[in-house]
Amino acid sequence: MQFIDLKTQYQHLKPEIDARIHAVLDHGQYIMGPEVAELERELAAYVGVKHAIGVADGTTALLIALMALGVTAGDEVITTPFTFIATGEMIALLGARPVFVDVDPATYNLDPAKLEAAITPKTRAIMPVSLYGQCADFAAINAIAAKYNLPVIEDGAQSFGATQRGKKSGALSTIGCTSFFPSKPLGCYGDGGACFTDDDALAKKMRELRVHGQDRRYHHPVIGLNGRLDTIQAAVLLAKLPSFPAEVEAREKIGARYSALLADVARVPTLAEGNTSVYAQYTLEVEHRDVVAGKLKELGVPTAVHYPIPLHRQPAFAHLELGEGSFPVAEAAARRVISLPMHPFLDEATQDAVVAAVKQALA
Repeated sequence: MQFIDLKTQYQHLKPEIDARIHAVLDHGQYIMGPEVAELERELAAYVGVKHAIGVADGTTALLIALMALGVTAGDEVITTPFTFIATGEMIALLGARPVFVDVDPATYNLDPAKLEAAITPKTRAIMPVSLYGQCADFAAINAIAAKYNLPVIEDGAQSFGATQRGKKSGALSTIGCTSFFPSKPLGCYGDGGACFTDDDALAKKMRELRVHGQDRRYHHPVIGLNGRLDTIQAAVLLAKLPSFPAEVEAREKIGARYSALLADVARVPTLAEGNTSVYAQYTLEVEHRDVVAGKLKELGVPTAVHYPIPLHRQPAFAHLELGEGSFPVAEAAARRVISLPMHPFLDEATQDAVVAAVKQALA
């Protein structure tokens, strides 16, 4: 049983993917080839924004977004402690301080009710994460941000294709960022990512930042980095994009079916009002998580934990001196969450086998 089945997806799209890759091999423009600009147009249209900027990966997308907004040493950026290290890591890499706000127990996303208390004169930006496939509460977050004239960056590495009140992830904030890591809802065959914005000036700056701060050849107004998206990865994404809406639909259907079948034995995902989810992970909360994971492994069901150690408890952030109990909701979730096999090609028979194994493991 596959946790994420990329092989089946490739077999479905093999002619399109192969043709796109071979087109790159034929023209030989491996860096910033024509497929990159084509993909950016397609992504911007899909998300519903003016600008999409293809970058090397989701982590680089966050870094470029922060740099474009002028985040620097001594600043503070508010984010969640319940996420992958990249979110806090990119804030710290710029010399800024990540300021954590605990999460909503229902969605695991940053709790807007606790946001305003974390804002200080040093706050430079707010960076919520759209975890497990559904968007954070951007209506509430943006309203608070506007009150303090703060930009908002969406870390949408897990939510590409999800919507909030009809608007797509990536189009809900000042800058949206996503990842095209192979296991993401829309994945390439290596690393890849993108930034999204409606702001012309920010888009121009982000395009320059990804090529060493260059606005024309060998002319560098700002310090940037090598953050380009490979042409071959853009080609793979172009081949996958036409079928992506159908895959999103399949993910929603599979996620809803899991919830219907498991609601009586475990805490299933809660969708906030107005949200859809792409179920980048289908995540339950259970007691004795490690024991349950061991039983499922014996039954042939692979699982994963996203994320067992909140950021404030990571050794890299020990200098922040945020002890156990600082963010109790995130800490409780980190002890209890477990993710099940989830991908758009999960058939009902396999899903039923997963459900039966979960019920047996929890009995």
